[in-house]
Amino acid sequence: MVVIIDYDVGNLFSVENAFRTIGASVVVSKHADDIRRADRLVLPGVGAFPDGMRNVERFGLVEPLQHAVREEKKFILGICLGMQLFASFGEEHAVVKGLGIVPGRARRFRVNERMFPIPHVGWNDVKPRRDTLFQGIEHPIFYFVHSYYFVPDDPTTVAADCEYGETFAAAVEHDNIFGVQFHPEKSQQNGLKVLENFLKVSASHHA
Repeated sequence: MVVIIDYDVGNLFSVENAFRTIGASVVVSKHADDIRRADRLVLPGVGAFPDGMRNVERFGLVEPLQHAVREEKKFILGICLGMQLFASFGEEHAVVKGLGIVPGRARRFRVNERMFPIPHVGWNDVKPRRDTLFQGIEHPIFYFVHSYYFVPDDPTTVAADCEYGETFAAAVEHDNIFGVQFHPEKSQQNGLKVLENFLKVSASHHA
């Protein structure tokens, strides 16, 4: 069972639909009990880091999530803001503590905004460094909408790169933890394939 964590930050319906399209049994929930019962967790999200963390805290999900991922080693996929919340802290508006399950920070693009308008919106090429999530994808191009991106402390955690005035992490992978900065649910067949690959990752996988 895939549990999509509902912490009141948009685009849940399209993420749920994408998983249903590939035949996954999905529950959308904001309850710690469902996190405990889940086989796999998905932390979606659009919006600002401080709001996202505030909501995760408000629903009492910080500890259940940390426990599921760190102690029980459940597979988790963070999408867009969801991946950024894995960080130790975010730098959006103020420095705000994140979930701290992948050491690092979420920071704003530092680009010439006349040439590279922020937010970065639209389709962009992704260069995979590891094939776990990208197996069977011939032309890795995905749909992005974001002003911030995740910078892991350990550069080997980066599973794919993308260029937009600077190079940033399009995906991260660390043991049972996966994250994508793009939106698989808006990335047509390539996006569905990423979700399928996430569901196929087995306990024998170690990043």
